[in-house]
Amino acid sequence: MNYRRQILALSHAVEVIGNVLMAIAAAGLVLMTLIIGWQVFGRYVLNESPAWSESLALILMLYYVLLAAAVGVRQGFHLGMRVVANNLPGSLRKGVAVIALLFVAAFGAMMLVNGMRLVEYTATHLVPTLGISRSVAYWPFAVAGFLMVLFALERIAASLLNEGDDG
Repeated sequence: MNYRRQILALSHAVEVIGNVLMAIAAAGLVLMTLIIGWQVFGRYVLNESPAWSESLALILMLYYVLLAAAVGVRQGFHLGMRVVANNLPGSLRKGVAVIALLFVAAFGAMMLVNGMRLVEYTATHLVPTLGISRSVAYWPFAVAGFLMVLFALERIAASLLNEGDDG
């Protein structure tokens, strides 16, 4: 019974984290839109586009897209995660869903490991227009990979916890 409360507490904490991440991703989308708007205004009205705008917009896009993709694991809004499982009989549905989430966790782990390798490799390289480390563009891969692992494992635990509730 104690593990049940722990999994429910974990699920609640992960849900809060997911909601915060979606808010951050939405803010990133708005900020990127403003930056691109400024770039267009600068190019066509002022005849001088800011050099930093495109690089910053691309980095922001990496962050909000990858954060939203990680939250998609938690919320299950990726099409491929449900399409097959929902068409199976109830006895197989949970097993296939768990296997799919294990694959997602493995993919997230690879993103984390290889994202960190890219961060380390590019730490001393600079983005010329921003004057910051190129590794800033690779951190979202590592962070999103970690979050995908966390969210997939939480979904697996919640699914296994509800095993007796389906019957």
